[in-house]
Amino acid sequence: MSTGIWILIVVIAVLVGAVGGFFAARKYMESYLKNNPPINEDMLRTMMLQMGQKPSQKKLHQMMTSMQNQSKHQK
Repeated sequence: MSTGIWILIVVIAVLVGAVGGFFAARKYMESYLKNNPPINEDMLRTMMLQMGQKPSQKKLHQMMTSMQNQSKHQK
């Protein structure tokens, strides 16, 4: 085989690997963030206390529901 064919095969393999890696990493991150949301009620409670608000359980639940709905609509 000539050198040109080997270079073409290597370039195609690199491109296929890059595209496959991108989609695999994207799928992994989506599933990770779905299973481990970046914010939870304890973090939200701490933030509200730092801002000087006294969070009730109802208010925390409303904010978490709102954030989850917002993330679903962005997809």
